[in-house]
This record gives sequence, structure tokens and C-alpha cells, in this order.
Amino acid sequence: MKVNKILSFLFLFMFINACSNKTTLFSSFNDYPTTNKKLWLTYTKQATTFTIWSPRANAVKLHLYKTGNDTKAYESLALHIDENGVWFKTIHKDLVGVYYTYQIYIDGKWLNETPGIYAKAVGVNGNRAMILNMETTNPKEWENDNYVVLQSPNDAVIYELHIRDLTIQKEANSTYPGKYLGLVESGTKTEQNVSTAIDHIKEMGITHVHLLPTFDHYSIDETQLETPQFNWGYDPKNYNVPEGSFATNPFDASVRIKEFKTLVKAFHDAGIGVILDVVYNHTGKTENSNFNLENPGYYYRFNNDGSYSDAAACGNETASERTMMQKFMIESVKYWTEEYHLDGFRFDLMGIHDINTMNSLATAVKNLNPNALIYGEGWTAGDSPLPENKRALKKHTKQMPQIAAFSDDLRDGIKGSVFDDKSTGFVSGAKNKEASIKFGVVGAIHHPQIDYNKVNYSNKPWANKPWQAINYVSCHDNHTLFDKLKISKPGASEIEIKAMHKLAIAIVLTAQGTPFLHAGSEMMRTKFGEHNSYKSPDAINQINWNLKLKNADVVTYFQNLIKLRKAHPAFRMYSAKEVQENLRFLKSEDGLVAYQIKNSANNDSWATILVIYNANTKPVNYTLNSNWNVGVLEDTFYFDDVEKVNHKIIVPAISMVILYQK
Repeated sequence: MKVNKILSFLFLFMFINACSNKTTLFSSFNDYPTTNKKLWLTYTKQATTFTIWSPRANAVKLHLYKTGNDTKAYESLALHIDENGVWFKTIHKDLVGVYYTYQIYIDGKWLNETPGIYAKAVGVNGNRAMILNMETTNPKEWENDNYVVLQSPNDAVIYELHIRDLTIQKEANSTYPGKYLGLVESGTKTEQNVSTAIDHIKEMGITHVHLLPTFDHYSIDETQLETPQFNWGYDPKNYNVPEGSFATNPFDASVRIKEFKTLVKAFHDAGIGVILDVVYNHTGKTENSNFNLENPGYYYRFNNDGSYSDAAACGNETASERTMMQKFMIESVKYWTEEYHLDGFRFDLMGIHDINTMNSLATAVKNLNPNALIYGEGWTAGDSPLPENKRALKKHTKQMPQIAAFSDDLRDGIKGSVFDDKSTGFVSGAKNKEASIKFGVVGAIHHPQIDYNKVNYSNKPWANKPWQAINYVSCHDNHTLFDKLKISKPGASEIEIKAMHKLAIAIVLTAQGTPFLHAGSEMMRTKFGEHNSYKSPDAINQINWNLKLKNADVVTYFQNLIKLRKAHPAFRMYSAKEVQENLRFLKSEDGLVAYQIKNSANNDSWATILVIYNANTKPVNYTLNSNWNVGVLEDTFYFDDVEKVNHKIIVPAISMVILYQK
């Protein structure tokens, strides 16, 4: 064995010597040789092949370890150069359970070790990759697990959550607080007999959970989990591996994978899809990121002065338009879709990515899962060297026919600007917000009754189809809806705040776009005024399950809104043509928007539907031209009972009324 090690190191020394003066230089990143070859680790019991793309490298070492941390390499081997910058090494033995890193020699020095950007399994804190037979990580019946099926993307009701938030509070009574397994543990209840975790999500009628970043990120020290730590996770480290702090054992690379798959399977068994929040637009570190430890500079954009550009406001931004970054992004989402059976992706700061890559990526995912939801933030956090006309911005959604974008138009139209604490919106008494509400109602498409010059951020429609608008009023960013209403309306009573809260969500869940709900908003979640809780303690971020009982009427109202939406496809028409032909606005004046959906739209059992949003602090006497059945009045949803009105209806202050005709 010693002789083999000596020969291996001797070969490596001679190889470096031969290559040390032959660093390959390219005039631009576009001149780098690229490859279509598979760069993922290939494992069988007979052999494992290691592959890495690093065209400027003079040499590449492979280090093998018995553990994921705190041990020295038991063997180091040289990779061989292939073509177009690809390096590889095949070892003919069963290496399952062995940890490994790559190390690149470039510009006369060895860079730090890296698990490689295509790592599929990593040890504690993600510093070393592990060789794993992925089939051994599959839960029971995994081969029979299926994606969630949708007739139309806006059939989805998306629920955005952070895994730790849902079960970390003592009152959640979780066996695995803050963990993958805790989120999907059934039968958990508070001492007041209130369901928590997955049972609560099922009770609400949610169709898809959106998980805040669940890939491996830098912020949490996985060796110190007995000390409470929190972070949203928007600081990517290993893009293709589940985060270890949510696992019961982050030291064993297989555990996080098994438990994340168990989570997906449990949600699928409940008929609920799983969407992953992905952050390909920047990396958590820059100089020592895994990208830079393989190919210094290649995966990033730069300013004219040679400094890193920073459209992400996180120190760097990636270059999706470059061949190998595009390849990485597409193969990464395909891997998550196939290996973990995911039902969609939410793209952080999607506007940093180029339109072409996003379209290619969407096609690749849809080829695997036609029901996948793909949506993102159609903006950047700063300027970028990527020309604006190439950016995957909200205003370019029409150029991305398989992708949806968040409607900040409706968000801020409902509650006020997220950038101004005191700003109010339609539900909180602001004037001239009706156009933004109408814009949200039709799903950001063209509609002849909308004056686009009065829409708060968009002077023209930006969606081809209504489902391309992700309609929401709050998310993990900025204040919770409850906090925003409290801060912007300090004189409002508790009853008025609750009414505004209900009306805000009623608008989201009766509008034609794809509804998106912030976890806890159904129980009037508060973060105690904190607007940026990305690393705040559990006391700020946790779901307070006591609120579910305190605000039980709001919880029930949410449940009934979702039930109503599911029962009536008129609220989720697929095409712009359907909306234009069947939805007509009847009134639009200060604090009041009323519209009608006719012709049994989208095969609805109700022939005609009248929706009235009254944001005024006084009731409105609304004149009717015929007899109607009451669908929703105040907190009552008439799913089975028949209540009739004629000539007029009193629309209570700060509320929604729905009437219908058979």
C-alpha cells in the first residue's frame, strides 16, 4: 500500500512539474472550451468515475477520506486530462461511503479543496462530497411516488414556508422540531388540541408547499446544532444536496437525502406538491466558492474595472448566459426533479438570469414533469452587466411562456409599498389603488377595462396567460401582512386590522392568477415588526401555534376561501381569452371594486358570479338588477345552504361579498 501511495505522489509531482509552465490563457470567458459530457460522479459497485471541468487547470488532485470531517486524506490521486477542459479518474473498486474532494492547481498554486459543484452527497457542513448509491436513500414505495397533477397552473394554492419555522416552537409538539421529519410528522397537536405541521397544511387545503432554500448553505454550523441557529438559506454552498441542519444526523451524508425524500413522499401521499426555492443567481461566498475553486471567475459576471458585479446585492452574481453555467443550472433542476420528485422551482432574483436560459431550463423540467410550476422574482437587487433586454424580468414574462412571475403590482396595491412602512394600500384605505386591484384580478393580462397608466408598477400587461401572475400579498421578505397593516394603520382597531387581513387574502384567492400564501398568514402571523428576519432567532421566525386558536375565525376564513376556489373553476381560468370574454368590471371607485364572471366560465356550476370588494370603513348599499344567491357574506360561506337577495345588498365595511346565479 505504501509503495502505491509513493508512486501516486511521484506521478503527481512529475505531472505538475511538466505542466506548471503551461497555464492555458483565454482572451475571454466565451473562448473557454465547453463540453456536453456528464460531469456528475458515476458510481457502480465495480467502479467510480470522478469528473470535473477546469480548462485552465495545470493539474487536478482527488483526495479520499474515511469521514466527512476531522480526518486526513488516506489517499490522493491525480486526475487525467481529457478534452475541452475535462479531467477524470476511474477507480475500479466499490467506494461507497468514501468521502472525497477535488483540488485544482492553477497559476502556480493549489486552490482550496472543493467537493465539486456537481456533488450529490456531502458530509457535515458540506466540505467533502461522499460516494453514495442513491437507490439506498429511497423511502418505501418511492418507485410508486408521483408528481402532483394540475389541470392548469393556477389550480395550485402555494404555501411558502421555512422548514424550521413550522415545528420549532414547543407548542408544535414535534418529535423532530425544526427537521424534515418534523414537518411531515402526522398526528401532532398543541395542548389545546390544534393540529400542527403537515396535518395543519392538509386542513387548510393547500396544494403545494414552497420550501425556502433547502439546498446546502453556508450559514448554519451543522456541528453545533445544539445551539439554536437560524437563517433563510439564501447563501448557497452545494446546490444539489439537501441542507444538513434539517436532518437528524448531518454527519452522515445519506441521512439528509433519505429524510428529504421522506418529506417529499409524505406530501405527495397527501396530494400536496413540493416546490424548491433555488438561488442560482449568486453564491454565499465569492473567492472561495465552489465555482471559483474549480474555475476561477468563469461562473460570474464582472464590471468593466474587473470587480465582481453584484445585481444580487450579496457580493456577486452568476453568469447564466455562459455555456457551462447554463448547463449547470439546467442539469441541477433536472436532477432535483428526477432524483427528488419535485413539483417545481421558485427562482430567487430571476431577473439576474437571462431569458434564453430560463426558457431552456423550463422546457427541460417540463419534459420530465409537465405539471411542474416554475416561477420567480422578476427583478434584480441592483444593476447588472447583462443587457436589460436579455434579463428574465417581470416585464419580459411574455417571452417566457412556461414561467410565472410575482405580481408586486397586486401585492403593494393591496397593502401598500414594502419599501415604505407607512404606505397603505386598497384594503387599508389608500386612494387610487383600484386599477392595481383590477390588474391583479385578471392576472396581469390585457383587459380592455383596465387603465394601465394607473397600475402602480406596470404601464402595460406583462403576462400572456393569467396563471403567469403569482398573486400574493406577503412572503418571507418584508413585514408579515399583519405587521404591515399594524404599522401602516396605527390607529386602526383590532377588528379593523382583522377585516383588512381577511379582505387582502380574499382578493388573492379570488383573482385569476396563481395564489401564493405566506405560512402563518392564515393565523395573522407576526414577526413583531421585524421586516428582514433572515437571521433572526426562533422567537421572531417561528410559527406561533397559539395564534391558530386565538384567530380561529381567520383560519376558517382562509380554509373556506381555498375550498371556494377549488370548487369554482371560474376563479382560475387558463387563458387570457377566457378572462377577456367572461370577466367584466361593473364598478371601480374609491375603496370599491366589483366584477362579474359570466357564461359558466371554465365550466363552473355557477352561471354568473358577482364579486364585490369593499375596502371602505362603512358599509356600501350595492344595487342589484335581478335575484341572486349569496355565496359569501362576511364570514359565512354558503356552500350548501341557499340565501337569496334581490334589488340590493349591504356590503359590510372592509369585506368581500360573492353572489351567484345558477
